[in-house]
Amino acid sequence: MNIRIADNNDRDKWDSYVHGQPDASAYHLFAWKLAIEKAYCHKTYYLLAEENGKVTGILPLVCMKLPFIQGALVSLPFCDVGDVLAEEEGIREELIREAITLAGRLKIRYIELRGHYRRSSFQYIDLPVNTQSHKVRMMMDLPGSSEMLWEGFRAKLRSQIRKAEKNGLRFEWGGSEDINGYYAVFSRNMRDLGSPVHSKEWFDVILRHYDKNVRMGLVYQHKQLIGAGFMLSANKTVSIPWASTLLEYNKLSPNMMLYWKFLKYAADSGFTKFDFGRSTPDEGTYRFKEQWGAEPVPLYWSFISIDCTETRPKASAGSARNTAARLWQKLPLGVANFIGPVIRKHISL
Repeated sequence: MNIRIADNNDRDKWDSYVHGQPDASAYHLFAWKLAIEKAYCHKTYYLLAEENGKVTGILPLVCMKLPFIQGALVSLPFCDVGDVLAEEEGIREELIREAITLAGRLKIRYIELRGHYRRSSFQYIDLPVNTQSHKVRMMMDLPGSSEMLWEGFRAKLRSQIRKAEKNGLRFEWGGSEDINGYYAVFSRNMRDLGSPVHSKEWFDVILRHYDKNVRMGLVYQHKQLIGAGFMLSANKTVSIPWASTLLEYNKLSPNMMLYWKFLKYAADSGFTKFDFGRSTPDEGTYRFKEQWGAEPVPLYWSFISIDCTETRPKASAGSARNTAARLWQKLPLGVANFIGPVIRKHISL
């Protein structure tokens, strides 16, 4: 078996392997690497395992590092999952060992693997490993058609979806020409939530590199765009990494229309799983996703300490985060959109 760092010429074989793996996510696709490099200039190290020219495993890694500061190799940043995909456990172990060797050469402090593996999966590593599992991925099995999906909804949920239509909202699929409108909704929502926003270029390159594996949904009231979201796909799974609505229009239920149209498209297009994204159990977003029929799948984010000094990055205290969020909410939108991407590129969440 040979393990090497993939280059752009390997995109087709990389993506072909991803599309054949049942545990793969849209974030495993080569497009995620290209988008990160183009929008944020992070260095990427996509490890490719081969036997006799056949791909047998992959481990995508992104170097999140500030100048003169030890950083991390993350698999993968800006999403929920991106861990090893491999034909067998032995190949998975070899890919992780190779990542540890790479981290040593790069003088990286830790490796962060985001997936569904428990700590016991790392017993072969003679390094400290800390695994966090306080978040879940909300997943839903899809039937063979949107009609079957609709019939399976509770009456209350169907009523909420119809409410958006009765309020005169309409849904459209968007493209690169709609990126400014999308960003106006998304960036305002992120400012209101107190969180630094991704750059507009990030979404532009996602559209460009994901091509047929990305769709943008838009919800309007008359000519006013009030809700928008992205849907990424790989294999038989679709994922919703970003969805936003304008707060003052939420009483019209634009989020219900947005998610219903995404679900309808996915069911009618032959997808079998719908990934609503990451949530904290029993919080608001968790309950919103649960009402559609999504069920929690534990996420295990494992931190492998390379220097053996600490096994997880230090997180700011909850009170400090809340204070920072409140201050961010008070920023003028233009200021938040100018400063936000500079900060956001270094936040792997």
